[in-house]
Amino acid sequence: MRTGHQRTTHAEDEESAFVSMTDMTVSFLLIVILLLAFFASQYSEKDTVPRSRYEEVLKQRDAAVAEVAKLEDVLVIKQAEINAKETEIKALTKRIAELEELLSKLKKYDPLEAYLTITAIERRKILETLQEQLKIDFPDLQVVISEESDALRFQGDGLFSSGSSELRSDRRAIVESIATRLDKILPCYTVGIRSVWSAGCNSSGAIIEAVQIEGHTDADGGDISNLVLSTDRANSTFTAMIAREADLVDHLNFRKQPVLSVAGYGKMRPIAANNSEESKATNRRIDLRIIMYTPSRSEEIALIRDALNKQLDGGGSN
Repeated sequence: MRTGHQRTTHAEDEESAFVSMTDMTVSFLLIVILLLAFFASQYSEKDTVPRSRYEEVLKQRDAAVAEVAKLEDVLVIKQAEINAKETEIKALTKRIAELEELLSKLKKYDPLEAYLTITAIERRKILETLQEQLKIDFPDLQVVISEESDALRFQGDGLFSSGSSELRSDRRAIVESIATRLDKILPCYTVGIRSVWSAGCNSSGAIIEAVQIEGHTDADGGDISNLVLSTDRANSTFTAMIAREADLVDHLNFRKQPVLSVAGYGKMRPIAANNSEESKATNRRIDLRIIMYTPSRSEEIALIRDALNKQLDGGGSN
């Protein structure tokens, strides 16, 4: 009897569990139906758009994205341009500061510095005048002004044969022309009985200290022998110039000394490499160097002009 009762109780328990699960399932389905009903009540045809409109919006979005990308590229370019302009502005600002500093210095007028500047300009003018005149006399002559603008250089013209201090006969005319042209220029920049200074030819009142005839050799031979040879070449040139224009020695500097002088530098100041016959011939040359008188103090400027004025008034002496 007890066994039968236990079986009945077990069956009843299983039936009770099945009923509970069925109730839960029904309850869940009811909740789902209620949720669907709620969402269905919220649905509206107004929340939808036609596909054509949707696609059009997508195109507009893509176009906007592309336009933004272009604008970003333009922004990068503009930023680079701005950076370049800022760099340029900094450079210009620096240059303006430098010019303002220079202007400030120029406003502080220094008569001695101004005189020396004008004197250098006058020297350049003398050399250019000589160069132009010699080119007229000898169109093929290679005559240049030195980089320092202080000397007239006769290069590549073969004034001298190798090892010789005698002017070549076919080149002697060049030296004689230099003497004549120089004799016409010096009176405006020197004192002495030959001086004919005027403001028209030398407005700055510059005065020549020396006209130095410099002899040079190529690299062949010993140092001492080349020094002697170069000096002999300068002396030969000096002699030829005086033979043509004897009064050249009458042109005097501020200290009443003849401006014409000679110097020999041997092979120490080459202007070509000495590695060919042509370059060696170029180094066997004569330089005509113009040395201007340099006052040590500004008060001397007035003394120089007084000395030139005395010549103008006929007060010169030798």
